[in-house]
Amino acid sequence: MDIIIEAGSVMALAELADTATGRAIYQALPLEAVARTWGDEIYFEVPVRHSLDETAREVVEAGDLGYWPSGPALCVFFGPTPISGPGEIRPASAVNVVGHVSGDPAAFRAVEAGATITVRRA
Repeated sequence: MDIIIEAGSVMALAELADTATGRAIYQALPLEAVARTWGDEIYFEVPVRHSLDETAREVVEAGDLGYWPSGPALCVFFGPTPISGPGEIRPASAVNVVGHVSGDPAAFRAVEAGATITVRRA
Protein backbone atom coordinates (compact mmCIF):
# COMPACT_ATOMS: atom_id res chain seq x y z
CA MET A 1 0.00 0.00 0.00
CA ASP A 2 1.93 2.98 -1.30
CA ILE A 3 1.55 6.38 0.35
CA ILE A 4 3.01 9.86 -0.05
CA ILE A 5 4.17 11.84 2.99
CA GLU A 6 4.62 15.60 2.53
CA ALA A 7 5.90 18.13 5.06
CA GLY A 8 7.37 21.47 4.08
CA SER A 9 9.81 20.90 1.22
CA VAL A 10 9.96 17.14 1.87
CA MET A 11 7.93 14.68 -0.17
CA ALA A 12 8.57 10.97 0.26
CA LEU A 13 7.06 7.79 -1.05
CA ALA A 14 6.54 5.07 1.54
CA GLU A 15 4.91 1.69 1.75
CA LEU A 16 2.52 0.62 4.49
CA ALA A 17 2.63 -3.02 5.56
CA ASP A 18 -0.33 -5.30 4.98
CA THR A 19 -1.09 -5.65 8.70
CA ALA A 20 -4.22 -4.72 10.65
CA THR A 21 -2.61 -1.46 11.80
CA GLY A 22 -1.18 -0.66 8.36
CA ARG A 23 -4.56 -1.25 6.72
CA ALA A 24 -6.33 0.92 9.33
CA ILE A 25 -3.93 3.80 8.66
CA TYR A 26 -4.37 3.37 4.90
CA GLN A 27 -8.17 3.47 5.30
CA ALA A 28 -7.89 6.72 7.31
CA LEU A 29 -6.11 8.52 4.45
CA PRO A 30 -5.87 11.26 3.40
CA LEU A 31 -4.93 13.01 6.61
CA GLU A 32 -3.34 16.25 7.68
CA ALA A 33 -1.64 16.86 11.02
CA VAL A 34 0.95 18.96 12.82
CA ALA A 35 4.43 17.47 12.83
CA ARG A 36 6.22 17.07 16.12
CA THR A 37 9.88 16.17 16.45
CA TRP A 38 11.85 14.17 18.98
CA GLY A 39 15.47 13.86 18.03
CA ASP A 40 15.58 12.37 14.52
CA GLU A 41 11.96 11.33 14.63
CA ILE A 42 8.85 13.05 13.33
CA TYR A 43 5.52 11.99 14.73
CA PHE A 44 1.96 13.17 14.25
CA GLU A 45 -1.49 12.21 15.43
CA VAL A 46 -3.55 9.78 13.37
CA PRO A 47 -7.24 8.84 13.81
CA VAL A 48 -6.46 5.15 14.38
CA ARG A 49 -6.72 3.12 17.58
CA HIS A 50 -4.75 -0.14 17.74
CA SER A 51 -2.82 -2.07 20.35
CA LEU A 52 0.72 -3.32 19.98
CA ASP A 53 0.89 -6.35 17.71
CA GLU A 54 3.39 -8.92 16.44
CA THR A 55 5.36 -6.18 14.64
CA ALA A 56 5.97 -4.22 17.86
CA ARG A 57 9.59 -3.15 18.38
CA GLU A 58 11.50 -1.15 20.97
CA VAL A 59 14.35 -0.48 18.52
CA VAL A 60 13.70 0.41 14.87
CA GLU A 61 15.65 1.12 11.69
CA ALA A 62 16.12 4.40 9.80
CA GLY A 63 13.21 4.80 7.40
CA ASP A 64 10.78 2.72 9.46
CA LEU A 65 7.25 3.98 9.95
CA GLY A 66 5.93 3.18 13.39
CA TYR A 67 2.48 3.38 14.91
CA TRP A 68 2.69 4.56 18.52
CA PRO A 69 -0.47 3.51 20.40
CA SER A 70 0.17 6.03 23.20
CA GLY A 71 -0.23 8.94 20.75
CA PRO A 72 -1.92 7.62 18.83
CA ALA A 73 0.63 8.70 16.29
CA LEU A 74 2.46 7.71 13.14
CA CYS A 75 6.22 8.10 13.49
CA VAL A 76 8.89 8.51 10.82
CA PHE A 77 12.29 7.41 12.12
CA PHE A 78 15.41 8.75 10.40
CA GLY A 79 18.04 8.72 13.15
CA PRO A 80 18.63 8.56 16.89
CA THR A 81 16.12 9.82 19.42
CA PRO A 82 17.09 11.33 22.79
CA ILE A 83 17.01 7.88 24.44
CA SER A 84 18.82 5.94 21.70
CA GLY A 85 21.93 4.04 22.65
CA PRO A 86 25.00 3.94 20.38
CA GLY A 87 24.08 2.73 16.90
CA GLU A 88 20.36 2.36 17.58
CA ILE A 89 17.09 4.18 17.03
CA ARG A 90 14.85 3.84 20.08
CA PRO A 91 11.27 5.14 20.19
CA ALA A 92 9.86 6.53 23.46
CA SER A 93 8.11 3.17 23.86
CA ALA A 94 7.34 0.22 21.59
CA VAL A 95 5.77 0.90 18.21
CA ASN A 96 4.13 -1.30 15.62
CA VAL A 97 6.35 -1.20 12.54
CA VAL A 98 3.79 -0.40 9.85
CA GLY A 99 5.93 0.50 6.86
CA HIS A 100 9.08 1.98 5.45
CA VAL A 101 10.10 5.16 3.61
CA SER A 102 11.51 4.69 0.11
CA GLY A 103 14.70 6.59 -0.57
CA ASP A 104 16.77 8.48 1.99
CA PRO A 105 14.82 9.07 5.21
CA ALA A 106 17.39 11.72 6.26
CA ALA A 107 15.43 14.16 4.07
CA PHE A 108 13.02 14.45 7.02
CA ARG A 109 15.69 16.39 8.95
CA ALA A 110 14.45 19.43 6.98
CA VAL A 111 11.00 19.20 8.61
CA GLU A 112 10.50 21.48 11.58
CA ALA A 113 8.16 20.98 14.52
CA GLY A 114 4.84 22.65 13.79
CA ALA A 115 4.97 22.01 10.06
CA THR A 116 1.83 20.72 8.41
CA ILE A 117 2.23 17.13 7.35
CA THR A 118 -0.05 15.39 4.90
CA VAL A 119 -0.29 11.71 4.12
CA ARG A 120 -2.24 10.40 1.16
CA ARG A 121 -2.54 7.32 -0.97
CA ALA A 122 -0.07 7.24 -3.85
